[in-house]
Order: sequence, then structure tokens, then C-alpha cells
Amino acid sequence: MAKLYFRYGAMGSSKSANALMVRYNYEERNQKVLLVKPSLDTRDGEHIVTSRCGLSAPCEYFDALYDRDIKQYACVIVDEAQFLTKAQVERLVEIVDEENVPVIAYGLRADFQGELFTGSHWLLAWADTIEEVKTICWCGKKATYNARFDETGRVTKEGEQIVLGKNDRYVGLCRKHWKEGNLGPDANRQGE
Repeated sequence: MAKLYFRYGAMGSSKSANALMVRYNYEERNQKVLLVKPSLDTRDGEHIVTSRCGLSAPCEYFDALYDRDIKQYACVIVDEAQFLTKAQVERLVEIVDEENVPVIAYGLRADFQGELFTGSHWLLAWADTIEEVKTICWCGKKATYNARFDETGRVTKEGEQIVLGKNDRYVGLCRKHWKEGNLGPDANRQGE
């Protein structure tokens, strides 16, 4: 019986690396995998998923899930699932329930203001299995919040929900340091 998995974590928790490793494991066993991401994620270029540790693989945009024979795949893997709409998460549920193909979605739980993303909201509501991909704050505690910082290296909690970036704009922090806006004693985020 197929399941919908939501694996979430803070920035820097290796979600994309995990997605790429799961893809590799399936393909190493000669099983076909469909790796997708939302079309608004163009940070690494079109039709590619790249992790901070240097792993990368070609992918399709999410819309491929509407015009493909999904039953030919052993698994569907979704990167940056926080950017999905409610209707797109409903499509993932259909793939699992009607086509009996497992779906593993990776993404952030909440944004830089501590608010749920739309895709994460519905994945948390409808996923069969919810797992946290953990990372740590600069202090050693578990990082559960995503801090956005500006050009001056200061944490900001104002602005649009979606501003694409990686280490140049975001860092995972524990709740205490996120609330304080404290990037740590060695924080020199300018020019990263």
C-alpha cells in the first residue's frame, strides 16, 4: 500500500540531499523514479535539483504529474514541497490513493516568520507519515526555525513570504535564537 510521506526540516537540514539519495537508491535497484519540484524554484536553474553538499540530478516541474502515466514509476519524489498549492497536494494524495504510487515530499514546515507555507499546511494535514529531517542551530540545539537575513546580515521578519535563496539569505536556528534574531557569535553574513 503506497503512502504519502512529508519529510520537513529547517534550512540546511539536507532535505534536497536526502531526496537525491532516495532517488539514487531506487534507481540503483533499476526502479524508475520521477523527481519533481515547483516551477517557481529556479535557484539552481530549470529542471535540476541541487543540494548544498553538491549532489544534483535532473528533474521535472510539478506539472509533469498531470500528464504522465504515474504508474510507470516506483516512486514520486517532490523537492521544495512547501511551495505547492492545496490542489497540488491533492494531486499527490490522488497519486498515492488512486495510482498506488508512493510519494515522498521534502520541504520546509514554516517560513521566516514562523508561519506555515500552504504546501506544508496541507502535507501536515494529509500525509500518512510525517518525519523531521534534523539540523542544528549555531548553539548546538535543534534548529526548527528559518531565519531570513538582509544585506547587512541582520535577521528580518518582514517582507514577502517567498524570497528564493539559500545560505546567502537563510539559516536554520533554534526557537530562542530565531526569536532574538541572533545569528551567533561568528555571524558574518555579509557577502556570502
